[in-house]
Amino acid sequence: MMVGFFLWCILLFLCWPLALVALVLYPLVWLVLLPFRIVGIAVDGALELVRGIIMLPARILRGPRRA
Repeated sequence: MMVGFFLWCILLFLCWPLALVALVLYPLVWLVLLPFRIVGIAVDGALELVRGIIMLPARILRGPRRA
């Protein structure tokens, strides 16, 4: 997070119009990408469910774990 701020400060010093455009566009890009993150979380959950279902017989046959 801090590295991004320092890079933005350098950009502000070198080319302030581009830095201001980046400052305005960052929240818009974040909002556009938000549905893709939600879909990624859902797909990851579905794949974990399928993995759990496939691995269930092996876990049952293995028996209880002892510490």
